[in-house]
Amino acid sequence: MDGYCRIQFEGFVEDYADRLPADALEVLRNEEGAANQLSALVRLCDKAGQQIYLFIDEYDHFTNTILSDPGTEHDYKSETHGTGAYRGLFNAIKAGAVTSIKRLFITGVRPVTMDDLTSGFNIGTNYTMEPEFNAMVGFTEQEVRQMLDYYRQHFTFRHTTDELIEIMKPWYDNYCFSVKSLDEPPMYNSDMVLYFVYFYTKDRGQLPEDMLDTNIRTDYNKLRMLIRKDRGFEHDASVIQHIVETGTITSDLRRSFPSEGITDPDNFVSLLYYFGLLTIAGRGGLKGIKFRIPNQVVREQMYGYLTAAYRENDLSVEEQERRQLMADMALDGEWRPFFEHISATLKRFASQRDKQKGEAFVHGFTLSQTCMTKLYLPVSELDAGVRDRSGKGSGGYADIYLQPMLGIYPDIEHSYVLELKYLPSKATDAELAAAREKAINQILRYADSVNVDRTAGLTQVHRLVLIWRGMDLAVAEELD
Repeated sequence: MDGYCRIQFEGFVEDYADRLPADALEVLRNEEGAANQLSALVRLCDKAGQQIYLFIDEYDHFTNTILSDPGTEHDYKSETHGTGAYRGLFNAIKAGAVTSIKRLFITGVRPVTMDDLTSGFNIGTNYTMEPEFNAMVGFTEQEVRQMLDYYRQHFTFRHTTDELIEIMKPWYDNYCFSVKSLDEPPMYNSDMVLYFVYFYTKDRGQLPEDMLDTNIRTDYNKLRMLIRKDRGFEHDASVIQHIVETGTITSDLRRSFPSEGITDPDNFVSLLYYFGLLTIAGRGGLKGIKFRIPNQVVREQMYGYLTAAYRENDLSVEEQERRQLMADMALDGEWRPFFEHISATLKRFASQRDKQKGEAFVHGFTLSQTCMTKLYLPVSELDAGVRDRSGKGSGGYADIYLQPMLGIYPDIEHSYVLELKYLPSKATDAELAAAREKAINQILRYADSVNVDRTAGLTQVHRLVLIWRGMDLAVAEELD
């Protein structure tokens, strides 16, 4: 850090030599360390009657890097506490705000560093969740439509704007960054929209084969860190598993917290929000704020590292097998081998600890496996109440609808609506039969919804009932 800052500080003095004391560069070079050099630069500018505008981007980068690696907590504390170099630099910034540092603008992701870096950092205002900035880093749907209409004039388009919006929306939309903005239109991920438009225009109206830009995938080390920090993962109170199982979680949203408080449930949920893995979905009353997974891009990441956490060995071969089995489902309607594969893998992953979690583990694991595919858009808890063919709301939710990605893979011939149920391992055959009957009645309504009709195209829609008894897939049945 010291070497980089020295280069920047000296470059600053050289660029503004006509506005600083003649000996400014010599004074700066006589100082050692970034904090001392910054303090000297502040004094030089104050002496010359000049003001500094200081911008710090990714101020938390070193924090993420250190805490993403096991056993580096000591390095973090040594840098941010006592006489640590990073703490010293921010103390110099705070002192400079009294004299020549006129404005300071800091951006980052992780909200822990300011608490750790300097005591009483009272020279700034946190605007992160202010409604005026809700739309600053995303696109509204109106802006996305304007962008598509503009490029339509210059490139080959094979879809209408409405069709493209329908394709992009479940993948890139549904961000809200302020509770006070819940009544405003949700935001699209701007990076992902630009990624989509670039490949769509470059390929003359062909949809990109991968809807997820690999450049924005959350760093794998960060994901591993999140698993390690999710203190409930080895018990029955895992924040991540709860989110995967239910789709939502209610918690306070913390503006900042010290690094040692990261495992506090409210802090941990807040961290997932700041990392972009959760978005504000509503007010939770006295319980805080309601959060949810915003879209399919994030869902793939969430399910992906949940699956990674279950692994004990390298399963790259099994991942290839899973992709092949999913292709067989899509092209030939051979669905049973895929779910038998899931069942066998689940049993192998399941420890006694996982078995005690029961339904949450089985449901979350099955969701994670069915959602890791490029051939389908897995719609979890499909709102069958949108309307059925009679025009009346049918009510209820289907667990998973595997909506075929026909715009990208027009050869898909089969789509699936799944109803998942779980019974304890000691459940009787009579209880299993009752659960099967209930699942059949539910899925007959779900698969008859207009939403399925509209998106399944000419594919054959399979209605599957999957019931686990303990770790065993006791019922795997297709309804006619």
